[in-house]
Amino acid sequence: MGTAYVTPATDPAAGKAAPVHPLQAQDIEHALVARREKIYPREVHGLFARLRITAVVLLLGLFYALPWVSWDNRQAILLDLPARKFHVLGLTFWPQDFLYLALLLILAGLSLFFFTALAGRLWCGYACPQTVWTETFLWIERIIEGDRIKQQRLDRAPWSARKLRLKATKHIIWVSYAAFTGFTFVSYFTPAKTLLHELLTVSMGPWETFWMCFYSLATYGNAGWMREQVCIYMCPYARFQSAMFDNDTLIVSYDKARGEPKGSRRPGTDHKSRGLGDCIDCTLCVQVCPTGIDIRHGLQYQCIGCSACIDVCNDVMDKMQYPKGLIRYTTQHALQGRKTRILRPRILIYGVILLGIMGAFAWSLASRVPVGLDVIHDRNQLFRETQWLIENVYTLKLLNMQNVDVDYVLDVAGIDDMQLILDQSQIHVPAGTVYDLPARIRAAEANLPSRSTEIIFTLHDRHDDAIIVSETAKFIGPAQ
Repeated sequence: MGTAYVTPATDPAAGKAAPVHPLQAQDIEHALVARREKIYPREVHGLFARLRITAVVLLLGLFYALPWVSWDNRQAILLDLPARKFHVLGLTFWPQDFLYLALLLILAGLSLFFFTALAGRLWCGYACPQTVWTETFLWIERIIEGDRIKQQRLDRAPWSARKLRLKATKHIIWVSYAAFTGFTFVSYFTPAKTLLHELLTVSMGPWETFWMCFYSLATYGNAGWMREQVCIYMCPYARFQSAMFDNDTLIVSYDKARGEPKGSRRPGTDHKSRGLGDCIDCTLCVQVCPTGIDIRHGLQYQCIGCSACIDVCNDVMDKMQYPKGLIRYTTQHALQGRKTRILRPRILIYGVILLGIMGAFAWSLASRVPVGLDVIHDRNQLFRETQWLIENVYTLKLLNMQNVDVDYVLDVAGIDDMQLILDQSQIHVPAGTVYDLPARIRAAEANLPSRSTEIIFTLHDRHDDAIIVSETAKFIGPAQ
């Protein structure tokens, strides 16, 4: 290979382009145009691996099982967009309950800040959908193709009937699992039993078909093919996480002072006399990493905090009869021999705000009144005179947020001797519906303190006085 150059670095002495070493040129070319090399994460066992498996099983179990759970003769969790109703267990939320969605999003954001500042990327390592589904696809791959070494040998081997059979089997199972995932996702918006019937009878609607295919393809592509590239190149969290870290954040770290200089040795060897640290340079920490980084080079944005390197390193330390914790959860201050403060102002502030919003959310949910009332004044005629009285006409929209039919009682106050006239003697609103109720209010002109007077409509459940809601409106009279 001839001498390579990069533009146009100039050698001051010679006045011409300075040559770059061939190896440096190869590194530059590799960084710019090299294809992605597949990562084969080694299977690992240990405390954090068990925690990760528990999280995956629990989260996926809930995701796949909840659409089949019934509650009051309906699906327990159903986001019914056409009807503008979200059913969550025994509660039904309407567009008027948007505040709860806003609070949930705020809680999610603050929780991310709190746990990241406390212990790094816990969300990425244990609960992120990309991590959860990628872990599942890796399990399927290991079952079919074998462990890390067998997978590498299979990929390097020329195509044969055995290789074709294994690869085809893996991808058929991947696609089937991804399709089941897409079906489950859509079943949160269309009842699972209805969706299954439509699927079997080939009668799904266009939007259901689109989102099922889209989510299936996204699962298959992200978890089966892209894997760590989603975390490294597509996820914005990897880029701004450092803004939430400080020197007291618990992170997965390699103890360089204890491990260096690294070098191979036999068990029982007095490595201290040879001037070696505890790291035997087995590279197992690299082999188990799902993003392919070397944690011994320090904290890197590609690290998702899965702690697989901790488990495998502790296993090696046990075999070498060295103390555990060469790679461990620790802080930058601890590695520098300084005091660590886990409970620091940032954590306390995040915690107090988080608890406050959670308390407000719980209190608002507990005190939520399952009835809505909107009062709309007739815009065509502000008022009319009848029998020496002033009359205003309103349309009341009554929203019954309960899952049972309710009889309501309507009262009005704000003007002396005012009359409420309804076209019906009983207000009966079916479960989960919006009911339009025409109402007329009459009052003597002498009792009106001004041309526009505030009045209060009060609606309450005939059989439950705790369910009550009020709404103000304007009563318009002639100019005074």
